[in-house]
Amino acid sequence: MTHPFAAWTELDNGTVPIEDGELFYETAGEGPAVVLLHGGMLDQRMWDEQFCWLVGSGHRVIRYDSRGHGLSSTATGDWANHDDLCALLDALEVPSAVLVGLSHGSRVALDTALAHPERVSALALASPGISGRAFTDPFVLGHIKEQVAAIGAPDGLERYVEHFLRMWVDGPHRRPSDVHPGLRERIRASATATAEAHADGMGAGMPLEVGAAGRLSEIRVPTVVFDGDLDSTDISANAHALTLAVPGARRVRVPGAAHMVNLENTALFDHELRAFLSSLAR
Repeated sequence: MTHPFAAWTELDNGTVPIEDGELFYETAGEGPAVVLLHGGMLDQRMWDEQFCWLVGSGHRVIRYDSRGHGLSSTATGDWANHDDLCALLDALEVPSAVLVGLSHGSRVALDTALAHPERVSALALASPGISGRAFTDPFVLGHIKEQVAAIGAPDGLERYVEHFLRMWVDGPHRRPSDVHPGLRERIRASATATAEAHADGMGAGMPLEVGAAGRLSEIRVPTVVFDGDLDSTDISANAHALTLAVPGARRVRVPGAAHMVNLENTALFDHELRAFLSSLAR
């Protein structure tokens, strides 16, 4: 099968060794480095739309599957996502990069900016997760409880993924039928593939994090924060906390979108991300 970007650019993909595993990555383009970090249970394909135009706009764009996701290795014990990312940057000879993350990807980006500040030149944080902040929204907590109950049941995988979609695609303000069916099925396919491929890693180890919640004021790079107006109160609270604590951070509320802001209001997200990246070059 021909890769969708093969027609117009030199695309490089492969694997990079990490401790007890490997990461699958793709990279294309030349210029300042931008790394795209996907959400939990998803993979790098959630950035297809952005990967395309970023390469065309004068950046070296890197995206990869985190450990336990997509085509990368299944977790076998405790690990640190921020160290995995630095191993990838080392292997690709990238001294520092703009990190663009969604959800869990934002969580990894923040941890990296705190643990390895010299590797991060700017942060674009969409629907941000923050290590060290617990979920409190009853909507989210209820679906997490249902996910736990589904583990081990005959139809457990299907139920587990459906509750994931309810939380992180539909959000608390919409029924599944209110959401574009193509978006729902795209995310369902990615989440199901990751769950099936990495089932052996469930409970094999824990991600080691830096507890960014209490350290946000230490971040010293340009930062933009995106959150959808249909997302959970946990995510809007995270976006608010970042905007208050990170010096100079700017918040962009994305209308008509829940958690998947880059795929639900792509035009606005792309416009704001392009403007942010342009401001860094000035």
